Amino acid sequence: MATAEQIKSLVRSHTEGDDQRFHSVIMQIAAHAAKAGKSNLAHELRDLVDDAKRERERISIRPVPLARPKGELAGLATASYPKLRLADMVLNSNLEDTLNKVLTEYRQSDRLRSYGLSPRRKLLLVGPPGCGKTMTASALAGELSLPLLSVQLHAVITKYMGETAAKLHLLFDAMLETRGVYFFDEFDAIGGHRKSVNDVGEMRRVLNSFLMFLERDDSESIIVAATNLVEMLDPALFRRFDEVIKYSPPDRPARENLIKNKLCIFDIKRLGWKKILDTSDGLSHADITRACDDAAKEMILSDKKTIPTSILFDAIQRQNKLLVTRSV
Repeated sequence: MATAEQIKSLVRSHTEGDDQRFHSVIMQIAAHAAKAGKSNLAHELRDLVDDAKRERERISIRPVPLARPKGELAGLATASYPKLRLADMVLNSNLEDTLNKVLTEYRQSDRLRSYGLSPRRKLLLVGPPGCGKTMTASALAGELSLPLLSVQLHAVITKYMGETAAKLHLLFDAMLETRGVYFFDEFDAIGGHRKSVNDVGEMRRVLNSFLMFLERDDSESIIVAATNLVEMLDPALFRRFDEVIKYSPPDRPARENLIKNKLCIFDIKRLGWKKILDTSDGLSHADITRACDDAAKEMILSDKKTIPTSILFDAIQRQNKLLVTRSV
């Protein structure tokens, strides 16, 4: 049983809103219960404390609702509230593990900061087009119930000296005020190598400003930058990000899972998987998705429930031809 002092301490900590002391006293009571042979009570008390801590961490990351960016920020970023989750994506195990670690650290950021540590929240996504970089930004926002703020680089980058850096400053100020996932797509437009022969002095200053803002940023927002042209990025960028995540076209098992997910409403039991998977080698997630959508549309308009191998094969072949055209 709790001692008189423990009961008084519980009341005082509850009145003062001191959750840490409140939980500490309960854990003391649980320890005494365990020593007295009341193991069930001890386990129940510990479970209650763990549940309370998890709920507190969940509430602590709930964002302030944001209808749309206001003022000068309105032209620099567009806001949305994605419902996408990581489970909706087809990811290899290493990539999925990395993203789950990012989510876990963010959800328990208060706990990490109490030990002088920071969660991973500055992410650089690199890889070919259509392999899930943009979807990842949406899924992170969806998982954490945060707004996704997509930075409009065409509005940020201007020809006037100093104006681009000023707009970047405005964006990083917004990260402090409005917690969210800030997504910089086609990031090489800002992060290009400072020794490039085509570089101009203003873009060097822009990159230097971005590096400074990124290093100083101590907000609770997640910063996601994505590029298809990793070789163009300045080397100084890589050490400023907490995690550099590499994307690649889906491997054979991933392609099969992606096709099954996209065509789950149809009968695909007789699909010639070897032919389909051999033909789709080298295509991105987006390419395969488009091929599946084309095949599905044809079947729906034909009022058929089964997708024959030939229809999907032809749709994949069209994507292969487009891929060749894009690479020329």
